[in-house]
Amino acid sequence: MLRSMTGFATAKGARDGLAWTWELRGVNAKGLDLRLRVPDGIDGLEAGLRARLGHALGRGSVTLSLRLTREEGAGALAVNSAHLEDVLTALAEVEARAMARGLSLAPATAADLLALRGVLDTGAAEEDAGDLAKLLLADVEGVLAAFQEMRTAEGEKLSRVLAGQIDEIERLTGAAAEAAEARRPEIERTFRSALARILDVAEGADEARIAQELALLAVKADVTEEIDRLQAHVAAARELLSQGSPVGRKLDFLAQEFNREANTLCSKAQNKGLTGVGLDLKTVIDQMREQVQNVE
Repeated sequence: MLRSMTGFATAKGARDGLAWTWELRGVNAKGLDLRLRVPDGIDGLEAGLRARLGHALGRGSVTLSLRLTREEGAGALAVNSAHLEDVLTALAEVEARAMARGLSLAPATAADLLALRGVLDTGAAEEDAGDLAKLLLADVEGVLAAFQEMRTAEGEKLSRVLAGQIDEIERLTGAAAEAAEARRPEIERTFRSALARILDVAEGADEARIAQELALLAVKADVTEEIDRLQAHVAAARELLSQGSPVGRKLDFLAQEFNREANTLCSKAQNKGLTGVGLDLKTVIDQMREQVQNVE
């Protein structure tokens, strides 16, 4: 099954007074580009998330965001007595030095002291710190599964579109073969006429050599190889669709090969009907290439 590189999923979780929200979004890219926006200070979380996403995803620009909040009333606030003592000692020393220099400082309030980092502790936060990374790494599987489900649903639509375009390329390749066969008498008449004109004006010319040169021109105008390769590419594209993702890069390369053959066919056409078919081929191939850009 093909997967699209476009997807979005969000999920929420909560445990022991902690609440969190995941958001996972992806767009197309040449390779796999992971961008993580997670809180600092949770050892092993970012590395673990990168490993999980890297294993599950083959291609795309993917952004994972995690927002952590503590639920209201979760975990009682407690004064860190040891840290408070250190703060008070430092404050007394600052005041003593200021007074020695004749400076007067505004008195510190209790609110000022409580606002300092480390003076207040949340017991629950300390309790959860050790297991938080493991908890979140297990929980991310849910949002990742939802993300993959959306990418798969988009991929099914892409697969149907691509299958239809490949069918059209096959039809046009057959039409090109018919147009090439229909122009054969015209090509033969053109070269015979050219040979006659050359012989009329080139007295003493080597007729065999001229015929050989014209034969080479005829070979260069032949589009049999291009049609054969287009048919082979059609078979290869169908095989890739049946394999499922990740095949986006291979399909992209194959679309370039389709375009190369269509360009060569147009340059060799020398016929209105075959040129028209070649231009139609190029149009469908360009449409296919646009769709392929979003396949994982």
